[in-house]
Amino acid sequence: MQIEMSIKGLMVDPITNTPIVILRDKDGQKVLPIWVGIFEANAIALQIENIATPRPMTHDLLRNVIHDLKAEVLKIVVCDLQENTFYALIYLALNGNTLAIDARPSDAIALALRTRAPIFVEEAVIDNAKPFEFSSDKPDDQDRLQKWLENLDTDDLGKYKM
Repeated sequence: MQIEMSIKGLMVDPITNTPIVILRDKDGQKVLPIWVGIFEANAIALQIENIATPRPMTHDLLRNVIHDLKAEVLKIVVCDLQENTFYALIYLALNGNTLAIDARPSDAIALALRTRAPIFVEEAVIDNAKPFEFSSDKPDDQDRLQKWLENLDTDDLGKYKM
């Protein structure tokens, strides 16, 4: 089953200084942190903050190509988790057909923001995700990060600096 989620925040992992996108369901019952690259985090942050760039960034270019081809982004789905790597699909409507295109979740999320497409996550991905395992192999770091994630204050979310 797919669960619709939205971006709750974009922040930095205090252990590794890696950006994290925090997805949350509408009821606030399910949360999924996804570690992303710095450039992808910047692309997401620019869109969240409605900052226009003088020239199209890669995700803007992709949105423009999709639009010019008369296609539509129906949704994106974070669909799998294998060996601590998340996988996503971008669902496009084109000429009466639906296409599913493989993507990194960070790129899919950046595109979803630009096209106002809904973001979904397979329930099995949420159930199988163990956020503290993505950051570090050291048990002390895993414990610290797990406690940090469990005690996140909503005021801390969205404090990502480009």
